[in-house]
Amino acid sequence: MITKTRKTKETDITISLELNGTGKSNINTGVGFLDHMLESFSKHSLIDMDIECKGDTHIDDHHSVEDIGIVLGSLLAEAIYPVKNMERFGSANIVMDEACISCDLDLSNRPFLVYEVDVHGKVGQFDTELVEEFFRAFVLNACISTHIVMQRGKNKHHIIEAAFKSLAVAIRRATQKNDKVGIPSTKDVL
Repeated sequence: MITKTRKTKETDITISLELNGTGKSNINTGVGFLDHMLESFSKHSLIDMDIECKGDTHIDDHHSVEDIGIVLGSLLAEAIYPVKNMERFGSANIVMDEACISCDLDLSNRPFLVYEVDVHGKVGQFDTELVEEFFRAFVLNACISTHIVMQRGKNKHHIIEAAFKSLAVAIRRATQKNDKVGIPSTKDVL
């Protein structure tokens, strides 16, 4: 397990992560819907995670959601780079009832996010615009090139959960051990 703490005037976050785990999680972000999404992410990525966040949720959930993405992404980068004996590329199409989301990614050490998910409003008390903020913070700090694209969907909860699950499965596939590949780049470095 590797651990990172980030403390600002807005948030106090500690996250521990085990890349090749079993999908166990203990998550308390202060944002119920985000807890649910991160538990799903942990389960389907097989990344063990402990997340504790005390944030200024009396203002709104933005700082907590974004800062958790920053810390979680930084930890993932620490766990995977330099990439060696991993598949490197991962993709997943995840269906959740009427929703279908695809995620394609490259452990390139060159961060980029394409986020084409049409979801607006709230799920319970959660502002859906924060989903993109989380993914952007996570991807930029994990240094992965990621495309998350909605194929179809109507139910906001289903769409967002399918997005988290598709990212999880794509990461699980990209980080899968492959001793034959060595450094998976013609440049010999990632």
